[in-house]
Amino acid sequence: MKSTGKRRKSHFRKIYTFKCGKEGFKDEHSQIGRPGFSRVVYCNEPDSLESNLRKFATNYVRTTKYTATTFLPKSLFEQFRRVANFYFLVTGILSFTSLAPYSAVSAIIPLIIVIAATMVKEGIEDWGRKLQDIEVNNRKVKVHQGGGNFKQTEWKNLRVGDIVKVEKDEFFPADLVLLSSSYEDAVCYVETMNLDGETNLKLKQALEVTSSLNDENDLKDFRVVVKCEDPNANLYSFVGTMELHEQQYPLSPQQLLLRDSKLRNTEYIYGAVIFTGHDTKVIQNSTDPPSKRSKIEKKVDKIIYFLFGVLFTMAFVGSVYFGIVTKEDLGGGQTRWYLRPDDSRIFFDPERAPIAAIYHFLTALLLYSYLIPISLYVSIEIVKVLQSIFINQDVHMYYEENDKPARARTSNLNEELGQVDTILSDKTGTLTCNSMEFIKCSVGGTAYGYGVTEVEKAMAKRRGSPSMVKGKDYIDPPVDSPKKKSSVKGFNFDDERIMKGEWVNEPHLDVIQNFFRLLAICHTAIPDVDEKTGRVTYEAESPDEAAFVIAARELGFEFFKRTQTSVFVRELNPVSGKIIERSYKLLNVLDFNSSRKRMSVIVRDEEGKLLLLCKGADSVMFERLAKNGRNYEGETREHVNEYADAGLRTLILAYRELNEEEYNAFDEKFSEAKNSVSADREALIDNVIEEIEKDLILLGATAVEDKLQQGVPECIDKLAQAGIKIWVLTGDKMETAINIGYACSLLRQGMKQITVTLESPEIRALEKTGEKDAIAKASKQSVLRQIIEGQTQVAKSSSEAFALIIDGKSLSYALEDDIKKLFLELAIVCASVICCRSSPKQKALVTRLVKEGKRKIILAIGDGANDVGMLQEADIGIGISGVEGMQAVMSSDIAIAQFRFLERLLLVHGHWCYRRISSMICYFFYKNVTFGFTVFLYEAHASFSGQPAYNDWFLSLYNVFFTSLPVIAMGVFDQDVSARFCLKFPLLYQEGVQNVLFSWRRIIGWMLNGVISAIIIFFFCTRALNPQTFNKDGKIADYQILGATMYTCVVWVVNCQMALSISYFTLIQHIFIWGGIALWYIFLLAYGAIPPRFSETAYKVFLESLAPTPAFHIVTVFVVISALLPYFVYKAIQMRFFPMYHGMIQWIRHEGWSEDPDYCNIVRNRSIGPTTVGFTARSLARTTPLQDRNKKS
Repeated sequence: MKSTGKRRKSHFRKIYTFKCGKEGFKDEHSQIGRPGFSRVVYCNEPDSLESNLRKFATNYVRTTKYTATTFLPKSLFEQFRRVANFYFLVTGILSFTSLAPYSAVSAIIPLIIVIAATMVKEGIEDWGRKLQDIEVNNRKVKVHQGGGNFKQTEWKNLRVGDIVKVEKDEFFPADLVLLSSSYEDAVCYVETMNLDGETNLKLKQALEVTSSLNDENDLKDFRVVVKCEDPNANLYSFVGTMELHEQQYPLSPQQLLLRDSKLRNTEYIYGAVIFTGHDTKVIQNSTDPPSKRSKIEKKVDKIIYFLFGVLFTMAFVGSVYFGIVTKEDLGGGQTRWYLRPDDSRIFFDPERAPIAAIYHFLTALLLYSYLIPISLYVSIEIVKVLQSIFINQDVHMYYEENDKPARARTSNLNEELGQVDTILSDKTGTLTCNSMEFIKCSVGGTAYGYGVTEVEKAMAKRRGSPSMVKGKDYIDPPVDSPKKKSSVKGFNFDDERIMKGEWVNEPHLDVIQNFFRLLAICHTAIPDVDEKTGRVTYEAESPDEAAFVIAARELGFEFFKRTQTSVFVRELNPVSGKIIERSYKLLNVLDFNSSRKRMSVIVRDEEGKLLLLCKGADSVMFERLAKNGRNYEGETREHVNEYADAGLRTLILAYRELNEEEYNAFDEKFSEAKNSVSADREALIDNVIEEIEKDLILLGATAVEDKLQQGVPECIDKLAQAGIKIWVLTGDKMETAINIGYACSLLRQGMKQITVTLESPEIRALEKTGEKDAIAKASKQSVLRQIIEGQTQVAKSSSEAFALIIDGKSLSYALEDDIKKLFLELAIVCASVICCRSSPKQKALVTRLVKEGKRKIILAIGDGANDVGMLQEADIGIGISGVEGMQAVMSSDIAIAQFRFLERLLLVHGHWCYRRISSMICYFFYKNVTFGFTVFLYEAHASFSGQPAYNDWFLSLYNVFFTSLPVIAMGVFDQDVSARFCLKFPLLYQEGVQNVLFSWRRIIGWMLNGVISAIIIFFFCTRALNPQTFNKDGKIADYQILGATMYTCVVWVVNCQMALSISYFTLIQHIFIWGGIALWYIFLLAYGAIPPRFSETAYKVFLESLAPTPAFHIVTVFVVISALLPYFVYKAIQMRFFPMYHGMIQWIRHEGWSEDPDYCNIVRNRSIGPTTVGFTARSLARTTPLQDRNKKS
């Protein structure tokens, strides 16, 4: 069985290559030895003098950020790059001088705790990477030791030039040149999931000259020199030559086996190590994605700078006052006699008052540092990591079918999920399933296929007759109907005229025969025959290609076998009526790429005819038709447009016969271009192919359906109600994109469309002349004119909804510097924007334009490699883990499995994260301003003498222990409204888009609340405790009693303020809030029990002075209530008379109106305006014109 499998598999060679490379190539094409192509590898002799002279990278790979020696200095540098941490470092150093108003230890320890916590987090993350590196570097591989002997060696010990033997299901340890394999024709199968996420196997093939190395002994005297390109990050290109027996052979990506890909379905391969370690292509590609910082985090930096300004101002004002008062101490009054100005050090010397003021300024900078929250940054990091865990664990975003949960790949952008203004979305695989079904076709001018697409049903409903499709009655068949959908995946075709062999009775059966024969031959699919049932399945590069081969099989043209040079098809003989096997010699495969937009194969049939079979996009195929090959062009164009209207993806099929002379000339040029070793080899190949893909004879067109993903219209409707604009950037035809837009309610009946296109007769006439400059000038003017006309149209009717639709050609001109601003202005005022025929670069440029032009949060979502640029350019990149591989996911910030999960990700998690982070940061500044201003007021009360109000350790532990945990709990658990209400009332999301919860007004408001609280605490405490007796013994409240009482009030006030601010209590929050207060009392008791040499002013202050005294408890209660009263009154008035949107929803929930559908609809419909898209807006527009409804409301 094993050998049978091997023989069967060996038939699949030459699928992904053009043709096996031959010896010899022109020197003028060679770049070897020039810059970028200077690598020379002596294979099987890594110890030779030549090899030792070349200092290649080792194969040891390190992905860690730090090493044992660099961790401390590098991580410390990272921490002190933050301005707040650097400031606390400076104050910590100054605390060792006599300028400090507190002990050095009490100043340094909080900084050490905060920095250590962050460094521990960094260290744990890096240690995980270190363990992964150890595992990878210590994997084993067989290496040739000489004399035909192989020995197991760790990957890290591999050297450039080594010959290795990799066995089935092992990873390749470095970038290798394939020399031979267990198959006779030296092919092997490679899985590249670790590189690009694709699970389909790639075929690789060694050069013919090394394919005979079948045994270990064959390598005993094997010597070869490889000259190739220098290390680079391009995974899909490789230029090099192999020098063997004084002959040179060209190397291509077909011979390159990349590190971290896996050998599959092949017993073993021999390969020569070309690139090692950090020179390998996968490591070259592992650069960090663009660093993204959220706008809130950037704003926090500005707030810190603002507080620095406040701090310096306070210190300056206090120092000026201190200098003036100190100078007055020279007089006889000596109001500050307790400072002993007549016998004072420089700090209080009246004769050196200016210098004393300068010293006081430095002291004040240390004393007022508590305005700056030292633990803010580390708290934000902790909260964001925990929020990301909640996103990852949300079962409502888990896709059971593929076992894929949501995955936040970075926690830096959590809050920006709640501030998205515009979504830029790919279509295929993002809005649609990218699971293609063959549903219709046009052959010889006749349309076949009765299937009805989802888009056609949506169009019928749009016209007001859901049971009429294209003038015919259509009713969804009942579930138990005998005529149900085909059970064959990828095939949903129904037409009795050509099914079950009936095509032989059609008037143009020869065209039908050639059409389906082309589908069975022109592809790169690999057949797999089930040995038990004989059923043929296919492994194809794309869902489209699989659908075509399956369709050909179901309609009687079964591709079942591929050998070294041939393709075999079972087809119906129209004369005898029997199934016969036909073989086609495969001469060349001209692969599809995004610039050519087509693929071809050149085959020789059993009669000896040379045939070029081609399929491609209509935009490139019709222009390549011969004059005598356009018999059905009119009908085919009409059918293609109808298919596009139905939301189908179309391809044109054509062929031509070649004569021997023409083919031989092509083959010679093609081999020369393919064998050239130069950076522009692909361009040379394309130029040669261009010459033969012409004068084609039209056969017809295919149409496949890519269905909308489940829940897409509903998701778009909710996002639109949330006020989020949605743009679609797709490579599809304009008609297809428009009709998908209707199907998912991005477009609606009555919405005026502004179409910018270059498909005008004038431009077409110019294109026929071939004058590029004239075409470019006219095209640019046409695009500019259409954009200006669109702006005029919108300006005339501001209450109507407009949709902007632009094609790829027009977009290239619209993105030029002198037009792009006008284009963006028009796009912003339109309800929907659809960019068709967009290239990957255009997607990225549009994303950059919208991000820079709107200066709002832009989210891009896509599933394919062509979306990577767009995802990295956007503020937030969302990758869909679909069927196009994992390139998009690997470049994204957050990965989800289905587009519909975006609704919950943004409206629930996004809103919660934005609100939590905003409230948390505002509260952080509130509690620090409250504490810092009590310090300032007391120092002012003490004539700016530099006297702190509190004990040194009271100062140090305020941010670290007594008030830090409640704010972290708020950032993780708080909810203003539940997930159900977030989804029920999407307009709530606009709080984040408009940034109302983190505006400067709100931030300053919280700071002013802190100032008011500080004033109330200070003045109530000082007036209540001074000068009357404090306890029953007649003792007055001295400095330490006043400080401890004020501190107690501050701890109570800021924690109770947290309790007032929280909307959703959990047990953890109760523990942290009331536990923080209890911890203060426990600390005061324990710290006061320590000998006075350490506890200083806190020695037994609670046990002997505060606890037994009723005045302390009365003052605490009175001050706390008084300090919280202003905020409580403000919130009560705001909630009653000026509620924010979340306040309205809280009222609805509290009053029980949430179950009243009429009331909820009134509230919800406030979010729907004339430019809102989605099916809710569509139904409202149909029943009541939106502009009229708005006037009524």
